[in-house]
Amino acid sequence: MEHEKEQTQEYQYPRKERTQIMTPKEAAKYLGFHLVTIYRLLKKGEVPATKIGGQWRFKKDVLDNWLTDRMSQ
Repeated sequence: MEHEKEQTQEYQYPRKERTQIMTPKEAAKYLGFHLVTIYRLLKKGEVPATKIGGQWRFKKDVLDNWLTDRMSQ
């Protein structure tokens, strides 16, 4: 029984991690960009994102690193 409990807990993700995935609209607001700018950057492949089920998604920590790198150029 204890072994089953460990396996179940192993596959649960903390809520904090789940909330770090953003839509283009949320990413635009977070970065202070216009939504059109986000889609332009996506089209050019200049912003890190993943398409899931035909919809773009962004990871907050990846966007933070991307913005830091972009600002240091």
